[in-house]
Amino acid sequence: MTTTDDKSSFDEPLVTSGPLLLNPSYARSKSTVHDELRSFRICLKWWALDHSSPASITLSVATFLLLALIIPTATSLFLRPASSLSSASCSSSVSFNRLAQVSESGLAAISFLTLAVFFRRYGLRQLLFLDSTLQDDSAFVRRAYARELHRAFKLLIFILLPSFSVEFAHKILFFSSSSFAFSMTFPVFLRYMPWNSIFFLASLISWVYRTGVFLLVCVLFCLTCELQILRFESFFKIFEETSGDNQTCSSAGAIFQEHLRIKTQVFKTSHRYRIFIVACLVTITISQLGALMLVLLSKSNKNFCNSGDLVVCSVVQLSGFLMCLVGAARITHRAQRVVSIASRWHMALTSILSSTPDEQGFESRQALVTYLQHNGGGITLFGFALDRGLLHTIFAFEMTLVLWILSKVVVLA
Repeated sequence: MTTTDDKSSFDEPLVTSGPLLLNPSYARSKSTVHDELRSFRICLKWWALDHSSPASITLSVATFLLLALIIPTATSLFLRPASSLSSASCSSSVSFNRLAQVSESGLAAISFLTLAVFFRRYGLRQLLFLDSTLQDDSAFVRRAYARELHRAFKLLIFILLPSFSVEFAHKILFFSSSSFAFSMTFPVFLRYMPWNSIFFLASLISWVYRTGVFLLVCVLFCLTCELQILRFESFFKIFEETSGDNQTCSSAGAIFQEHLRIKTQVFKTSHRYRIFIVACLVTITISQLGALMLVLLSKSNKNFCNSGDLVVCSVVQLSGFLMCLVGAARITHRAQRVVSIASRWHMALTSILSSTPDEQGFESRQALVTYLQHNGGGITLFGFALDRGLLHTIFAFEMTLVLWILSKVVVLA
């Protein structure tokens, strides 16, 4: 949710009955029928992530502690596999479940803290660049961004619903072959309560909460990436529009100002999400390597009942994280493509204007190309551009760790 009220205005007169993103003025804090952020606000309320008031913040923190920490911890401590299972199968089932719980709670904690910082500093509309910074964009960018806002929740549901279906089936099998043993003494009426059913429902709600919080931050990041990509696409059209312009000095100046504006927004995006991306990378790496070691060292048979948690956990984590990496890499390559387009534009104008030499115009274009060559920009992680090169490096690092673990397992075996 949001913290303060702003108003934005656009220079172009658009239809007032349309979506508020294309309206000349709209209130940031209100949720109406045509508000593109209405779905996000409803989602934040249902996930208890509304930080618009002290009471809602208290409720949000209490919900996080209950669903992301207390319930997973209680499940891990008091869960006991059925006595009919072998000792090796019991040990594997509990170990797999605990690893999945720790990994999911860790990512949920990272995502929750990220959202809390975002809402305290920026608010939802400013976080998605729907404040006054959007008024300088073309109608093409604003309309395309409005479509992306509607598409974002489809992407969230596309990942969440299939994962929930598999997790629901796994929980039924897992809890039907497990029981809960408490070391403390309870009153008589509590001893005969259906603890399996209670923990089954609590675990499902906890899973939906933790997974939803993590995927929500990933979707917010992807939305921001889509906006910057749309801005670059609009920026490329400027070169086409000015390819026959004789006023090359003013054209170069306008292109420079527009690139500087986009570069500033991309830098803000990198600065806001860099800790989240790095923290998720470390958490997911440790989780996947831990799962690999447990699976390789386990002597029991692996099946959906005892290792389904790890499968669902891995799919959700990798889906959300790869979504972030792909969005960041697309921005970076759009930013790096600017140099090629600017060089071609410079060469085309030089050829056209060769009959009427213009030293000042040539120097302006050459200065612009030189500036773009040294300011490729894109999404960066503490100075490292998140492009295909960095993705290849991450993949090589992960593969090296996997091979090292395999070598140790072979030696121990």
